[in-house]
Amino acid sequence: MIVGAGVFITIPFMLKELPGPYALLGWLAAGGLMLVDGLIWSELGATMPGSGGSYLYLLECYGRNRWGRLMAFLFIWQFLISGPLEIASGVIALEQFSTSIHPAWKEFNEQKTITAQIGTWNDGEETKSLTVSIGPTRILGTLIIVGLLLLLYRRISTLGKWTVTFWLGVLGAIAWILLAGASHYQSAVAFDFSGDASRWPDHFWLRLGKVMILAMYSYLGYYNICYIGDEVRDPGRTIPRSILLSALLVCLMFVGLHLVMLGVVSWTEVVKENPDDINLPAMVMERVYNAQWAATWMSVLLMWSCFGSAFAGLLGYSRIPFGAARQGHFFAALGKVHPVLHIPHVSLLLVVGMTLFWSFFDLANVINALLTTRILEQFIGQIFGVMLLRRLQPNRPRPYKMWLYPLPCGLALVGWLFMYLCAGWPFVLLGLGTLGMGAVVFLIWSFKEKSWPFISVEALKNKT
Repeated sequence: MIVGAGVFITIPFMLKELPGPYALLGWLAAGGLMLVDGLIWSELGATMPGSGGSYLYLLECYGRNRWGRLMAFLFIWQFLISGPLEIASGVIALEQFSTSIHPAWKEFNEQKTITAQIGTWNDGEETKSLTVSIGPTRILGTLIIVGLLLLLYRRISTLGKWTVTFWLGVLGAIAWILLAGASHYQSAVAFDFSGDASRWPDHFWLRLGKVMILAMYSYLGYYNICYIGDEVRDPGRTIPRSILLSALLVCLMFVGLHLVMLGVVSWTEVVKENPDDINLPAMVMERVYNAQWAATWMSVLLMWSCFGSAFAGLLGYSRIPFGAARQGHFFAALGKVHPVLHIPHVSLLLVVGMTLFWSFFDLANVINALLTTRILEQFIGQIFGVMLLRRLQPNRPRPYKMWLYPLPCGLALVGWLFMYLCAGWPFVLLGLGTLGMGAVVFLIWSFKEKSWPFISVEALKNKT
C-alpha cells in the first residue's frame, strides 16, 4: 500500500515548489514527521491490538459510550471522503502514465481533452485553480474503476492471487529504475544548484510545507498493520517494529529513487514540463536505453502498479465503514452483506462511486484534499487520544511506550498543523467544513437512533 506510484508521480510537483536538490528536504522533513507519528501509532497499536486502526483508537481513547462515539463517527465520515480521494489519485496517476506508452496516444489525448476551471484562489504566493477534465485518458480511468468493481464483486477468497501479481509489478518497476538509473547516475546532475537553485528559495517555509504534503501522500500506509491488529502475532513487539521499520525503510527508498532519477534526467528539464503531463520514470528509461520501448514498458509497469494500488484500496477501504456500521457506530445500511457473495456490497458501491467522482479532478488538488481531510480528525485526534488514554487509564497494560514522551506528540502536532496550514485556505476550509458537517450529521443520526448524547450513558449501556 505504501510503495505504489506516489513517489513517481509527485517528484515533478515537488520540483515546481522547491528547485533542484532543495526538494529533497521535503522527503526528509516528511520522513521525520512520519517517524514521530509512527511512535504514536506504535503505542496505540500495541496497547489496543484490534482491527480497525484509528476507528478503534478514537473510540476507546475518547470514551466508548460518550465522545468516542462522535470521534469514531467523524473518522468514518472523513474516511469516506479521503479514502476515495486516495484511490482516485492512483487512477489519475495511471491515466497520466498511459500517455507515455506511445507519442500518438499522448497527442490524441491532448487534442480531445476538455478542461473546465471551477475556481481560483491565491495561496499567498501564486494563483491556484481547481479544474476538472474529460478526455480519452479520463474515459480510460472510468473503465478501469468499473473493471475494478467487477473484479471485486466476488468472494474475497478468490482475490488473494491478484494481490501477488500487483505486488510483483510494483517491485519490478522499482528494481528496474534503481538498477538502470544507478548505472547512469551522475552526482553533478542530481545536485545541480544552477538556475533557481543557485539561491535560497523564496517563501521557503510555505514551499516546504507544500512539498511535505506531496511526500507524506507518498508515505501514507506506514501504519496499515494497525487495521489488522487482532491478526498479528505478539502485537506488543510486532506492531511497533513493523511501523517504525516501514517508516525508516520507505523514507530511504524514496530518497534513493529521487536521487537516482534526477541523477539521470536533470531537474531543469523536468520543471520545463507541466507536472500533470510528465512521466519522469519513462523519461529516465528512454534516456538510459535511448529507445521508446523502454519508456513504454516502464509506463505499463507503472500503470500496473497504480491498478494494484486502486485494487488494494477499494478492497480494504470498503470494509472500514462496513465494520463501523456492523458495530453500531455508523449508518446501518453500510453494514449490509450480499446474500450470495457475502461481501459488503453497499459499502463497496459507495466507495467506488465516490472514487469515480473524484477521478475527474486534477491530481495536485486531489492530493491536498485527501491530506487535509485526514489531518484534523485522524492524525491530530490520535495525538490527543494517546495523551488522554495515558492520563485516564495510567494502569492500562502498555507493551510498548513511545520514547521521550510527550516530545513526539508535540513534534507530530506541530508537523501536522504546519502541513495543514500550508495546504491553502480552500483546503483548510474543506477540512473544517467536512468536520463540522459530520458533527451535524452525527447529531441527527444519534437523535434518530436514540443514542448518546440524547440518552444517558447508563441507558446506552442497557440498550447495548
